[in-house]
Amino acid sequence: MTSTTADRPLRLADRTALVTGATSGIGASIARALAAEGAIVAVAGRDAQRGSLVVEGIIAEGGRAHFVPIDLAASPTELRAAAASTTAALGGHLDILVNNAGIYPVPTTPDLTDDDLEALLAVNVRAPHVLVAALAPAMAEQGSGAIVMIGSWMARVGNPFGALYTATKAADEQLTRSWAAEFGPRGVRVNAVAPGVTRTPGNASAGEVLDAMTAGTPAGRPVRPVDIANAVVFLASDEAAMVHGVVFDVDGGITATHAV
Repeated sequence: MTSTTADRPLRLADRTALVTGATSGIGASIARALAAEGAIVAVAGRDAQRGSLVVEGIIAEGGRAHFVPIDLAASPTELRAAAASTTAALGGHLDILVNNAGIYPVPTTPDLTDDDLEALLAVNVRAPHVLVAALAPAMAEQGSGAIVMIGSWMARVGNPFGALYTATKAADEQLTRSWAAEFGPRGVRVNAVAPGVTRTPGNASAGEVLDAMTAGTPAGRPVRPVDIANAVVFLASDEAAMVHGVVFDVDGGITATHAV
């Protein structure tokens, strides 16, 4: 991919990026958007077949990407090894980390299984922490980098379901602020995007529910994965040079109005 389009320079030309949970949905959209702006993208996930399809689509559009297998429920030692191998595959340095992957069982508190409890903590909180601990110091050493966390509108409102899920997303938002303070002075910007009710291939069967949940919001419709991807591109780019520690709501106004 060239460093310019027909009318403007690419915002992320030749930068390297790792996107977790990038084999479908929001993560796949983020990977495509970063690649469209010139980034070389490591599409991370557990499903090699789905990951290969995302990579093939990026390459067909003139971008650069490859699939990297990462199981975010794995041990910290395995995650650190995956981070190191991914960095090596990207030429020895990483410019952008997008901690997108997450799981979202949202039963009531008594109905949350022990397995789901452990998985929520492992995937939504432990894995991002391990990856940032493994990758941010090298970004700081090179004097530049961008980390984007994917949160949720549910982190800041009360709902009678999904208590632990929403708590993990609130933790991700606080990690964003703390990491901005920790790594920002050394050139690494850390921010978050908090999606609202989002229509993805994974929840296509719940279309009527999603429409009902968002009918009273200012936008009047569910968020699209590309809406979130566009925000990630901005936060990863030099256009956001003075943006540190923010949670960028891309939610159609649902958080501001709590219109559900």
